[in-house]
Amino acid sequence: MHVQEWLETIPAVAVYVLVGVVIGVESLGIPLPGEIVLVSSALLASQHGEIDVYILGACASAGAIIGDSIGYAIGRKGGRPLLATLGRKFPKHFSEANIGLAERSFEKWGMWAVFFGRFVALLRIFAGPLAGVLRMPYWKFLTANVLGGILWAGGTTAVIYSVGVVAEAWLKRFSWLGLVLAVLIGLASMLILKNRAKKAAAEATARAEATAAAAAE
Repeated sequence: MHVQEWLETIPAVAVYVLVGVVIGVESLGIPLPGEIVLVSSALLASQHGEIDVYILGACASAGAIIGDSIGYAIGRKGGRPLLATLGRKFPKHFSEANIGLAERSFEKWGMWAVFFGRFVALLRIFAGPLAGVLRMPYWKFLTANVLGGILWAGGTTAVIYSVGVVAEAWLKRFSWLGLVLAVLIGLASMLILKNRAKKAAAEATARAEATAAAAAE
């Protein structure tokens, strides 16, 4: 069953809780499809009046902020051994290469790696625990965490909800093709922005490595 079809079978309160918990657990450092659940819920809210989009966005933002904060506390207490443990349990996500890339991002951007990491799936999982492991000052982490969490969760909810509302209006005037087209355009826009963010991160890392190699010579 598709995520959105499954969400239609549960009450609105359960949708709010589900979104907050899934995003919170993902932000804590455990790989879960938080973005998929958020996008599906926002689309569902645009088609069903019983789901309040403002409450949905608030729950998503709260889950993101609280989950990241718990991840930070765990990372600060667990240190490097925690990353090794996560690497054994989730080798695909917490491989040495991925951890190295995330660390270089933190070294270059500091607290902004937490903020912009919200919009990149890999960094979204790493941000909280790694910030704690690297002993980032909590006030810096919290500032970036709150701003990034609200902008990512609230912004995604608003954009997808708006796309769904527009698509529904088109559907009444045209056909299901309008709905599919509108959703695809919205998702394509998000993917383009994400790819650009990833490319920028990769280029910045490559430049930093080149500079370090030149200095070593």
